Amino acid sequence: MTLEAEDKAKDKEPPLPVTYEDVRAAHERLRGVAHRTPVLTSRTLNALCRNEVFLKCELFQRTGSFKFRGAYNALAQLSPEQRRRGVVAFSSGNHGQAVALAGKLLGIPTVIVMPRNATRVKVEATRGYGAEVVLYDPDETEREALARRLVEERGLTLIPPFDHPHVIAGQGTAAKELLEDVGPLDYLLVPVGGGGLLAGSLLSARALAPRCRVYGVEPEAGDDGVRSLRTGTLQRVENPQTIADGANTPSLGRLPFAIIKELAAGMLTAPDEELVRAMRFLWERLKLVVEPTGVLGLAPLLHGRLGIEGRRVGVIISGGNVDVRRACELFARFA
Repeated sequence: MTLEAEDKAKDKEPPLPVTYEDVRAAHERLRGVAHRTPVLTSRTLNALCRNEVFLKCELFQRTGSFKFRGAYNALAQLSPEQRRRGVVAFSSGNHGQAVALAGKLLGIPTVIVMPRNATRVKVEATRGYGAEVVLYDPDETEREALARRLVEERGLTLIPPFDHPHVIAGQGTAAKELLEDVGPLDYLLVPVGGGGLLAGSLLSARALAPRCRVYGVEPEAGDDGVRSLRTGTLQRVENPQTIADGANTPSLGRLPFAIIKELAAGMLTAPDEELVRAMRFLWERLKLVVEPTGVLGLAPLLHGRLGIEGRRVGVIISGGNVDVRRACELFARFA
């Protein structure tokens, strides 16, 4: 194919559903509301990974995860009538907490649909932010269907955890801050559930560090993203059995996938055992209380499965909402 033909082919490609301009607008909207979370480094971690590693610590974000960025950005753009009626979200915990707090700050009623087996600390925190929590049995009920029923019955606005342009734009502000703080990176590793954080990170990386290779990392038991990227079509894994409950999603979102398949360098997976080891390292050596989902990006790097040395590598540590008793059980189980 000639260069002229390639240019024409690119012109025919549909535009991405979210742009870096949306991320920049979200960053301004979040200014003074969301925390600009710290970037930490460790000589010990660098030596173990044989790379210069920069950890973007979203466990220090409001509600304990990056999810606050997207939730607030979405709720802040609702109409007065939508604000009056309220919103509903489905979540295993982190998105629910984020929507609950964003609603509290903006004066918007919130209803959060959560599985009965959700981490206790996440359920309690969601209620503590003022949300009505509706619990369901994941073996008997589809959370999306339950949320849609609440939309129809109460006139609520649905705020999905990842398949929403305003949510994606808000999540992209984490990578934007990381790249502004540390400069261009060679690699960026991002946890993946539904793909909102990865999609937003890809937009920021393309704008601020176009040579950076961005990889998503998902639980080994929920490899739908790997298979989706390989086949070019969305794949599903129903109720993946993984300790990374924040990534316990059946598939990537439609909007995130459109960005991921266009911009991502690839997708990786991490088994539960590697997640626990990465958690333990951060707890013991860096004194960072992180959750299993939060270390998805670090696990393959720490275990040498990326096959790189001497590079500048960014890792988004996506959250720290973990039940301490549950964490101790995992440390004992994978000792």
